[in-house]
Amino acid sequence: MLWLTGLSGAGKSTLSHALRDTLAAERPVEILDGDEVRTYLSAGLGFSKEDRDTNVRRIGFVARLLARTGAAAVTAAISPYAATREEVRSLAERDGVPFVEVFVSAPVATLAERDVKGLYRKALAGELTRFTGVSDPYEPPARPDVVVRTDVETVEESARRILDHLRGRGLLRGAAAGTAEVAAS
Repeated sequence: MLWLTGLSGAGKSTLSHALRDTLAAERPVEILDGDEVRTYLSAGLGFSKEDRDTNVRRIGFVARLLARTGAAAVTAAISPYAATREEVRSLAERDGVPFVEVFVSAPVATLAERDVKGLYRKALAGELTRFTGVSDPYEPPARPDVVVRTDVETVEESARRILDHLRGRGLLRGAAAGTAEVAAS
């Protein structure tokens, strides 16, 4: 189970798609994108702490089911609260599912520059409430398995670092690090 966490716009979805082809060479891959899960699995949930935790638990449950069948379950969800991420990790490990937490990090200023929807601008101006990382908390992982810095790394560099970690833990075979195996999407 590959769990990508970070603020909106940090690059979680982009990275999950960049990893897909390499992971798919060894097993089926399913990407659980936070926006899609909210639409299809968590419709009706709001943005209170309780609703956000429920959403993360649902993503974790589906990811565990997929991983137990041998699929590479890749999540791309903000998942703002450390305790809930730890709960998901604990349940995965209880089920014998390796859990790899990737902190997709970028400063809010960079994310605001990238933001084509203008959500950061609105949140920073106080026009949008309960926006994670601005007016609502985001608790960065204390000990993530991998940290990628999308403000200074290319998609390919970040993806390569994640793949190298997976190989180092024996969770991925395949080509050695440094090959042109990662396709940006």
